Amino acid sequence: MPSPRRGEHMADDSSDPDLDSQDSELRQRPSGGRAFWTVAVALPAAFALLRLWVEAGGQVQIVLLLAENVNPTNLLASMFITGTRVVTMVLVAVFALGSILGISADNAARRGKPLPRRPLFARWAEAAPLWSLVTTFVLAMATWPILYLPLLLPALVAVFQTTSVYRDMSTVQWLLVAALTLASYGWLVWPTMHAAWRQHEYFALLMFASPPLLALMIGGPVPAMLVRPMAVIVQPAVLIIFVWATLPVLSTPVLPLTVTTVTNADGTTEFIRGYVIGTDDMMISILQEHGGVRYLHHTTVTARVLCPSPEELPVYKLRVRDLHVEDSLLEAMGRRVRSAPVTDAVCRRTLG
Repeated sequence: MPSPRRGEHMADDSSDPDLDSQDSELRQRPSGGRAFWTVAVALPAAFALLRLWVEAGGQVQIVLLLAENVNPTNLLASMFITGTRVVTMVLVAVFALGSILGISADNAARRGKPLPRRPLFARWAEAAPLWSLVTTFVLAMATWPILYLPLLLPALVAVFQTTSVYRDMSTVQWLLVAALTLASYGWLVWPTMHAAWRQHEYFALLMFASPPLLALMIGGPVPAMLVRPMAVIVQPAVLIIFVWATLPVLSTPVLPLTVTTVTNADGTTEFIRGYVIGTDDMMISILQEHGGVRYLHHTTVTARVLCPSPEELPVYKLRVRDLHVEDSLLEAMGRRVRSAPVTDAVCRRTLG
């Protein structure tokens, strides 16, 4: 019996109602790539609009004014500066806790007390490729304040204790590496710890002294009876802290803070602290730090200075080998290129 020609075969397939319904479903279903780019574009846009809404104090007219005048590059830059710290903080916590929970779950299974479900953070840590772990820790080292960098020591031990290099180390090798690391760390931060003790800065002293001790004890699994309670308590706590930590990202200014000196018609001088959001041939519009928009004529403005925000003013007088503890390594490198100027007296006079 002769086989059907190619045209007949295609005609028969195209007339199949099941195939027609499947083709229609595929045409109507959005592709994964399209959905990804929809989220990738829409989410930052929505987040940027939320940033403007917070900056405007929730006032619709000021939001519209900011949206008209704020450069999108300013939004992206401020989001990146503050967001990188938050994201790396959460990722380091997830990877460190996930590695500990994963090792503990394996240990519980070997003891005949397997968990009904593997902890979520353990699955996330195990799914993360090595390059992702390395990138996270490198970004954390570059962007975290130096005061908090010692916390990376126990996190590094917790995360990389699952690697073959760590597991294959003998006890003598492990002790040698630990001794060299502690000796180098002590040489680096001992003058800072001594200065913190003399200045009664006990929180800073704790931040430099406790992480190395924690790194020595964090390796290995936790007791089997603590694995489930730890997973139930710690995992939601990290997610809650992440939500709380995003608040600085939403509240970080998207414009430089200035103090504008204005000479009024009666000869009096006024200092206006806020953000310049627009200017033309006649007027300057300033979003005041404590709310409201002021419109000033160019002829009344006699001076303007750039000021640090209250969050940028230093709290500690401590340094680690000439690097201020509240700077990140990137900020410290920037200060080596161009040191920070002395804060103008008018900035302090108008603060608060």
